Amino acid sequence: MPAILETRGLSKTYRKGSVLIPVLRDVSLEVCQGEFLAIVGRSGSGKSTLLNLVGGLDTPTGGSVYVRGVDIASQGKAGLARHRRGTVGFVFQSFNLIPSRTALENVSLALAFGEHPASDRARRAEEVLRSVGLGHRLGHRPGEMSGGEAQRVAVARALANAPDVLLADEPTGNLDSATSGEIAELLRGLNDDRGLTVLMVTHEEPLAAHVAHRIVKLHDGRLAPQERIAGRSDPKDRREAS
Repeated sequence: MPAILETRGLSKTYRKGSVLIPVLRDVSLEVCQGEFLAIVGRSGSGKSTLLNLVGGLDTPTGGSVYVRGVDIASQGKAGLARHRRGTVGFVFQSFNLIPSRTALENVSLALAFGEHPASDRARRAEEVLRSVGLGHRLGHRPGEMSGGEAQRVAVARALANAPDVLLADEPTGNLDSATSGEIAELLRGLNDDRGLTVLMVTHEEPLAAHVAHRIVKLHDGRLAPQERIAGRSDPKDRREAS
């Protein structure tokens, strides 16, 4: 089955003064539609850099990112903006919500950037917030919510424009263990129930093993051998059985 997303020889090097700092080195991987892929590794291993390159938030020093067979860099600035608005949805460790806006307004703003019709933004924002269990928190601001609730708003915002791929960068990093499990189960449910492709960066390997179909390990910016997770059927296997 063709990959929905593929990286080929992806590399990223930063310059600090006269010193070159390689962060990602020749990473090639494929992600099938409907797959839940976890990217694990120590701090500084290149996990977030990989996710930022896939999401079009940064540009590679070498190599390419392909979505449905198309090199996203070849689409120019306008194409990368469309990629960020509609093809991928982002969930960050620190939530990145606007403190002065309510849950409904935070999600509605994402819809505005996605060029969703103004007349339908409130309805769509409420719909997606209810789908993550926050129908009772529509008018609350981030400071009035628990960490788990704020992260659910962030997930709703990422889902607002119906992305093909959800990119989650340490989505449980600021949460206690119980709430981390709830957010991980939410992401797993989106993958199982909707067939949403998920790439999750985490340093919590046991959590990754519980929700992902595969684990990809990064060490000093290089890809280590991949693991298939027992107990989670591959999306391709589910389709063949249906």
